[in-house]
Amino acid sequence: MTKSRSPQHIVWDWNGTLLDDNHAVVSAVNSVCSRFDREHIDIDEWRAIYSRPLRTCYETLLRQVITEDDWARVDELYHVAYRDLLDSCGMTEGVPHVLEDWAATGRSQSLLSMWFHDELVELVTARGLHEFFDRMDGLRTSVGGGSKDEHLRAHLKVQELDPAEVVLIGDVLDDAHAAEQAGAQCVLVTTGVMDRRKLEKSGYPVVDSIPEALELLAA
Repeated sequence: MTKSRSPQHIVWDWNGTLLDDNHAVVSAVNSVCSRFDREHIDIDEWRAIYSRPLRTCYETLLRQVITEDDWARVDELYHVAYRDLLDSCGMTEGVPHVLEDWAATGRSQSLLSMWFHDELVELVTARGLHEFFDRMDGLRTSVGGGSKDEHLRAHLKVQELDPAEVVLIGDVLDDAHAAEQAGAQCVLVTTGVMDRRKLEKSGYPVVDSIPEALELLAA
């Protein structure tokens, strides 16, 4: 991993990175498909389609232009179905041990998610993981699907972190773009909703598990 400084802080993504929620994502996407008379898909098909911005992604999925009203409907359908399955989502391989291992080095970590803030904090706390993070930030708007760029910059600024000493670990190209814009490093994992071929286009390191990401940082 090419870097100018050794990372002193990890910003973790949540959905698809620390939280293994792929089955909930696909089920929620299929609830949208049902309402828009589109045949159901599986995780491989979603990985092939998935892109940002999400509204454009859903236009590809549903094969139609999505109006403002349609987008509000998609957002509601998805999140209702996803929330119904949240309790069935486990943690990805190596969690929470990797969080413990990083904390043991004396370096810091935080959590930045595009999931809704209050629900994020409640979920992370309920799973006993909150103690590992110096800060947790989620989405503070009512409708999701936007870019992570500005959220990462604000997340780093409020913690007074030097971006050059920060690595963002996430599962989609939006994480890579956010890191690049903020001046941070990035490692991408294939545990979420984007396939390796797309992730590798970022130019950042791509690994298949969270433990591998930590090994890469230690190399």
